[in-house]
Amino acid sequence: MEIVMNDSTQQSDYERVAQAIDYLRDRTEQQPQLEEVAEHIGLSPFHFQRLFTRWAGVSPKRFLQFLTVEHAKSLLHADSSVLDATYATGLSSPSRLYDLFVATEAVTPGEYKSGGAGIEIRFGFAETPFGRCLIATTSRGVVALAFATDDDDASGALRRTWFGAALHRDDAVAERIAAEVFAFSHRQDAPLRLLLRGTNFQIRVWRALLEIPFGSVATYGSIAETVCTGDAARAVGNAVGANPLAYLIPCHRVIRAGGEPGGYRWGEGRKTNILGWEQAHLSQAAPTGEAVAG
Repeated sequence: MEIVMNDSTQQSDYERVAQAIDYLRDRTEQQPQLEEVAEHIGLSPFHFQRLFTRWAGVSPKRFLQFLTVEHAKSLLHADSSVLDATYATGLSSPSRLYDLFVATEAVTPGEYKSGGAGIEIRFGFAETPFGRCLIATTSRGVVALAFATDDDDASGALRRTWFGAALHRDDAVAERIAAEVFAFSHRQDAPLRLLLRGTNFQIRVWRALLEIPFGSVATYGSIAETVCTGDAARAVGNAVGANPLAYLIPCHRVIRAGGEPGGYRWGEGRKTNILGWEQAHLSQAAPTGEAVAG
């Protein structure tokens, strides 16, 4: 089956914001002024300020605070006493208000071996706050969400994973799911269903990731302790890296014990930007008088 892809060369809002954040991060000690950053990305100060605030909800300077290692360490320290309860109940943090109501199902061993033979997948591309992404879904749930720098590469990876399935292009479905996922339409009446294709160990890790609250972080070691043993942090890291559902399964919330973000399948810069974006929105939503880290 031939698949025709759209080629978009126009720089997205996220790409401009990410470029500005990279510039700020590289020059933290110099604390560049608004005018300097705006000039770097080719916008007037007025338009840059409006663009950044629309995306992040806070000023560039405030957002940069959320991206520091010290801030990440404070999150790890704050969550260390509640992680066990979070994993056990899924209800121990007020930031759970932002979590998607998600239900998961794993493919059968036969479907795993055959690459989804007999499964029909509708996939397409949509814009999100973190760039263009591929989204693929079936009648049983979403099977892929991948940030895409190249449409052909993203669709090729999907086809290699689900080599036995029938794939059909449908951007409208992808755009609808993206709107549901990224527009804070959380705790909907019906859960957003995910269909997971992975080993038993990978699926245990991915389900553990779903329990990390919005705006929080966990270490690879703490995830390992919940699914098997703390000595399996490397194996957990491999499973986290194989996550097929960016953002929906929040592998971006797993960081190193020292507070560094660590690797990310879709780019370390995007990982830190997502974490900062979540922190910005969490700080905005905090009730008056409630302390927010950072």
